[in-house]
Amino acid sequence: MTQQTTDAPSRPAPTATSRPAAPATPRRRFVDRKWFVIVGGALIPVAVLLTWHLVSENGIVPTSQLPSPTMVWLALIDLIERGLFWQYVAISTQRVLIGFAIGATLGLLFGAIVGLSKLGDILLTPTLGALRAVPSLAWLPLLILWLKLGEESKITLIIIGSFFPVYTVVASALRHVDRQLIEAARAFGLHGTRLFGTVQLPAVIPETIAGLRLALAQAWLFLVAAELLGASMGLGFLLTDSTNTGRLDRTFLAIILLAVIGKLSDSLIGVFERWAVRRWT
Repeated sequence: MTQQTTDAPSRPAPTATSRPAAPATPRRRFVDRKWFVIVGGALIPVAVLLTWHLVSENGIVPTSQLPSPTMVWLALIDLIERGLFWQYVAISTQRVLIGFAIGATLGLLFGAIVGLSKLGDILLTPTLGALRAVPSLAWLPLLILWLKLGEESKITLIIIGSFFPVYTVVASALRHVDRQLIEAARAFGLHGTRLFGTVQLPAVIPETIAGLRLALAQAWLFLVAAELLGASMGLGFLLTDSTNTGRLDRTFLAIILLAVIGKLSDSLIGVFERWAVRRWT
């Protein structure tokens, strides 16, 4: 009697073409997305720059109304060679950062008082709401009268511009924190500053940072008005002085510099936002 044996079915040897593609690593995906964001964000500025160059160089709009990008670039080189460019950028950035830091801190404080305290809401909301409606230029005569034309008046105006976005956003966000979440935290023994730091503050981190971004943008807007107060240096001074003297190339340069520096400072808050969200939420 013979024993029949069956051979196992042979498996084909793997080939290079039959191997599945290796999945993209998280870092590779992050790099690809980063480049996509950079390229996508640059499309409109590049298109605007090219259109601006074609329109100005071909005489479609006279240079007395629209200086060419080359003229603006030469104005930048001239300021750098005369040693004025970095002075203007530094003094304006210093004014904005000091005013923003003080104004945002006060906005956080008063926003917390109004958002967490019914008595604070009753006492402060009507007055601060009325002051918020006052235009920035309306403060100039009072600041000149009270603080003269020094740095104090300029920084105070930027403080005013930075205060109200943070105050408004923080107060509104704290009013709408989930009451059930707060009651649950109190049931676990959290009260006062522990309750605020553990539950209420993390709950409003995204809104608070959004208020900070608005405040920083407002600080750069108020900078131009602030540097009307007898300034002899700064980007706001460069803007107004160039307009008064008919140097339209420098006027465009000042506008571009305000836009670029404002965007860079906003990007820094975006980095802080990502860190804060990971840290507290």
